[in-house]
Amino acid sequence: MKKIFTLLIVFFAFANLGSAQTKVSGIVLDNSKEPIPYANIVFKGSKTGVVSNEDGRFYIESPENYTELIVSFVGFPDKVVKLPKQVNYDFKIILTEGNTLKEVKIYAGKTSKKNNPALDILRKIWERRRKNGLKMFKQYQYDKYEKVEFDMNTIDSAFMKSKIFKGMEFVFKNVDTSKVTGKTYLPIFINESISEFYGDNENKRSKEILKANKNSGLGNGDGVNMFIKDLYSDFDIYENYLNLFDKSFTSPLSRTGIDVYNYVLADTAVIDNKLCYNIVFYPRRKNELTFKGDFWVNDTTFAIKTINMAVTKSANINWVKDIYIEQEFEVLNDSVFLPTRDYMMSDFALRKKEESKGVYGKRTTLYKNFKFNEKKPDKFYKDEVNYIDNSVYNKNDDYWAENRFEKLNKDEQKIYKMIDTLKTVKKFKHLYSLVSILGSGYIEIPKWHLDYGPIFSTIGYNEVEGLRLRAGARTYFGPNDLWRLQGYTAYGFDDNKFKYGASGKWMIDKKNRIIISGGNRRDVEQIGASLTTTNDVLGRSYASSGLFTTGSNGKLTNINLSTLEIEMEPIKNLTFQLGFSYRTLESASSTFKLDYFTDDTFTSTKSDVTQSELNFQIEFTPKKKNIGYGVERRIIDSPFSRVFINYSQGFKGFINSDFDYQKIQLYYKQPIVIGGLGRSNLTMELGKTFGKIPLGLMSVVPGNQTYFIIDNTFSNLNFYEFVTDSYATFQWQHNFQGKIFARIPGLRKLNLREIIGIKGVYGTITDENKAINASGLIYQAPEKPYWEYNAGIGNIFKVFRLDFAWRANYRDLPDTNNFTIKGSFGFYF
Repeated sequence: MKKIFTLLIVFFAFANLGSAQTKVSGIVLDNSKEPIPYANIVFKGSKTGVVSNEDGRFYIESPENYTELIVSFVGFPDKVVKLPKQVNYDFKIILTEGNTLKEVKIYAGKTSKKNNPALDILRKIWERRRKNGLKMFKQYQYDKYEKVEFDMNTIDSAFMKSKIFKGMEFVFKNVDTSKVTGKTYLPIFINESISEFYGDNENKRSKEILKANKNSGLGNGDGVNMFIKDLYSDFDIYENYLNLFDKSFTSPLSRTGIDVYNYVLADTAVIDNKLCYNIVFYPRRKNELTFKGDFWVNDTTFAIKTINMAVTKSANINWVKDIYIEQEFEVLNDSVFLPTRDYMMSDFALRKKEESKGVYGKRTTLYKNFKFNEKKPDKFYKDEVNYIDNSVYNKNDDYWAENRFEKLNKDEQKIYKMIDTLKTVKKFKHLYSLVSILGSGYIEIPKWHLDYGPIFSTIGYNEVEGLRLRAGARTYFGPNDLWRLQGYTAYGFDDNKFKYGASGKWMIDKKNRIIISGGNRRDVEQIGASLTTTNDVLGRSYASSGLFTTGSNGKLTNINLSTLEIEMEPIKNLTFQLGFSYRTLESASSTFKLDYFTDDTFTSTKSDVTQSELNFQIEFTPKKKNIGYGVERRIIDSPFSRVFINYSQGFKGFINSDFDYQKIQLYYKQPIVIGGLGRSNLTMELGKTFGKIPLGLMSVVPGNQTYFIIDNTFSNLNFYEFVTDSYATFQWQHNFQGKIFARIPGLRKLNLREIIGIKGVYGTITDENKAINASGLIYQAPEKPYWEYNAGIGNIFKVFRLDFAWRANYRDLPDTNNFTIKGSFGFYF
């Protein structure tokens, strides 16, 4: 949600206070003063311990008073270190090699894959993982409490005294110290939820019913809840890969873990009257999506009792400096271990340096009241299309005091009061509004219930209009508005013409999302910027308004488009739409024509197209996640499949319409996550037009004459290079997410990511459509399939991607681009 991140960006904090009684931060070294990564550090006489990071550094704290540490690492004898005081920073611990080195030399550095008892235990875990925990039962259900908190961290006193915080100094009274990193932090946002979770292992279905939700006053209830669930998605440590922040991390319990982790059998102990083994794991190589940490596993069921793991700082992930995860399981009986508590902390930061400032995101999840093998009917798991129970967001304080699984600590209790106070501070409101504008692209005008924008479309350029200025606005009472009006006007300084567009939407049935909409647009457009399109009356492609383009492009069209549509969503993510459109098309440039012959003798021509059209569309997007319940919703950026079918019927003679035709189009996109090998996207488009049509109604293969990467276009094609009335396209793009570069010395530290892809199109034109062409454009269809392939480097400076594309054929045509370089910007984890 933009409002959460608005708060995080606006506000920072600094503190040196903490409640822990014993704190130690430092580094573990060997005799030669080299750091020892993944050493175990424990308070003597306790179970409180941590593992040093890959640079040998650690931080440990406890609310109890301790005077000694025990430090251990494979190949060194355990060392007991006395603490000179209760709070110790920059503490150096030197481990000395002893006589035990030769006995365990096999585990020093990279551990052996043979004769390793830790791997024998790991194989037992693999054998039993489908027989442990919730997977043992046909059905299961439980109650769940989740608490997500965002905190600002690592701010020095100079920053705290900055003028920007004048009038907001009171927030710095609520600081504390992290038990994981030892950094000071200021809690600024909290979100709590209580839910019931149901699962059916036989039918592989699940459902979560939200019973109550509360946050500290920023953002709307359901939107915040959906955003947090996407940011912190659930995971199962027994799976081969854990999906965190849109990345696939190899689980330490994965069957492929032997190839990427070192494992060491470090200890045995009795926990809850069960003998357990302690196994330490750490990466074999840097810059891969892996963890370091340890877990305790039962000696008979080989079920995990507890696991602690942290993402290594060298992992190829952006904007996240640290990820720390704890999971605890309880023994229900001799053979059943059930989850009781999850804790996950992320340190979001622009840089991964130790001193860099950032934001903690902390999620705590508690589970209780387990029930098993109580089967629910299939209709119970059916998702509601547009259901919202606003009462879950309005529970009073007494309800929360009675139903929380654990009490809030003092810091968490203060967040609610602090945010309410902040929202009354004028300077904070100004800063909040500024960042909100940058995040959404709209300037809010609450007095009139309007948003001005989008501001990023204010300036554009093309050969017909020259410099283009645009201004627009929309009605906005809230994110769940049942109706919305929006419009814009634009002016081109070369053609000296005003353009405009206006549209309206109204949701007349909330349950089935029945929406009626309509509008009109008069503008200059690049026809053929995409093959499969909808009648978005205010839609406009970058191809006709981009500031930076390559080559000459005067092939623009004046369009006057009016639409009327009705759509419904009877089943979640399955949408039907029936629409009518009326348009006129004529060339916007003296160098480009849409002319066609109007008689059988091919002597009379017409330069504009008038066309009425009825269309029916079906769209299916399984696993798509939306935020909101109003007439417009926002899509959470998670991978989902898309199937789109469109049938269009043109009517000659109706409102002076010129042509009678039938058009069928199919679009299919399938994302594929391939574990540690990255993610692929497959896209296919098919289309055919039956009947006689001119250039303005043909299916133009979309070229790309910009310097930027545009989805579903061909990087090496110019506009109108290929024209068809029947077509088939195929595109495959794969992002290895740094898997290859991570193994190349010299490139490893740059955290670059590799992209490869291939695109192809086949198309034809009927003889009758060739015959009526009087535009002067020589029709060329890719009857011999056209191919191009690309290789790219992503994550350059964390935000930039460069793609290099080559033509595979049609290389000898005039003005062809046989090789192009295009780029894109984006903020991705």
